[in-house]
Amino acid sequence: MDDPPSGDDLLRALSALANPHRLRILAMLADGRMYVSQLAREVRISRPLVHMHLQKLEAAELVSGHLELSDDGKAMKFFEVKPFALSLTPGSIAAAARTLTPGPASPPPPGAP
Repeated sequence: MDDPPSGDDLLRALSALANPHRLRILAMLADGRMYVSQLAREVRISRPLVHMHLQKLEAAELVSGHLELSDDGKAMKFFEVKPFALSLTPGSIAAAARTLTPGPASPPPPGAP
C-alpha cells in the first residue's frame, strides 16, 4: 500500500486489523514467515480458525502466502507480512471516503451531486 489506500482498501485493512487473533497473527509474522500449524500452536487456536484469519489478512493485502513442499513431500503454506503503512488522519480518512464504492444502502459521499 504505497499510495494512499482507497476507501474500500482502507475498510478491508481496518476490518482485518479489528480482531485480536488477527493482530496476534500479524505480530507473530512480523518476526518472520511461518506456516499455519506453527501459527496455530503459537496463537493457541485451531488450524482452520488460523487459516480463516489468514484469508482475511491476505484479502486486505497485509500478508501473503506461498505453498512449499517439505523434505518429506508435504505441502506447507507459509505466510509472511507484506510491507504496509497506514496513516490515519482526518484528511486521509476524508480522501478515502470519497473513493468508497457505493453500496445499495450507502449514502453518496459528501459533496457528490
